[in-house]
Amino acid sequence: MARLPVYLKKPLGRPSELHRVKSVLRQRGLHTVCEEARCPNIGECFAKPTATFMILGDVCTRRCGFCSVEKHRIPLAPDPKEPENIALAVKELGLKHVVITSVTRDDLADGGALQFVRTIRAVRRHNPGVTVEVLTPDFGGNPSSLEMVLGESPDVFNHNLETVKRLYPVVRPGADYLRSLRVLEEASSRGLFTKSGIMVGLGEDVEEVKELIRELSLTGCTALTIGQYLRPGRDNLKVQEFVPPELFREYELYGRACGIRHVYSGPFVRSSYNAEEVYRI
Repeated sequence: MARLPVYLKKPLGRPSELHRVKSVLRQRGLHTVCEEARCPNIGECFAKPTATFMILGDVCTRRCGFCSVEKHRIPLAPDPKEPENIALAVKELGLKHVVITSVTRDDLADGGALQFVRTIRAVRRHNPGVTVEVLTPDFGGNPSSLEMVLGESPDVFNHNLETVKRLYPVVRPGADYLRSLRVLEEASSRGLFTKSGIMVGLGEDVEEVKELIRELSLTGCTALTIGQYLRPGRDNLKVQEFVPPELFREYELYGRACGIRHVYSGPFVRSSYNAEEVYRI
């Protein structure tokens, strides 16, 4: 794959703000997907400041080909202090919209759902008026785990499809495309603001992306994010294509035509990128 196109190069952000956010995170022993997934937007987001908190540790039980989160160690038990520490970090950083995601924990009977519940409650208890967005795994298809999280009525319920159906065995082994659609459909049926995200540049073709968008629209999904896959490390899948800006625009228009209310499509768009702005529009 050739070098990054000019439109995929981005400044790092202000070092002082990066240090401040990282200092709060380290003092409370917290993880963010921004750091663990080596997101290219970290400088911009930490400068606001904003961050996507990653609960349940930093070791994932699945081996998705696109993700740089640690996969080769045994995960630790959920930290009982983690929900409170996230809530206090939110207060220290002055956040108004909080995004909570997690590694996938297939080793836990509830897939980590209870830790989501505890974190949502702690954040709201310490930060009245804050809006809460969760970006969850599929909980292994366990309906009671999904019900636990939906029962907290998060302001935004996000679950990423990540890629087209054909590429799941390589990109998302252990996940299931139809199962993920069902998760989103169930959340939408509760009247929640639902959201999903995908990456392009992994070898999919245009019609496959449009098929995904059509099927996603049938779940009642409120918002869709589409961004360029960028290889985070040598052990991850190679980039197959740098998608041109005009194709991102085509996907955006197509998604809206299919009835998805908010479609955010561009090279640097990520699932939690500008999450507060997406929700409040």
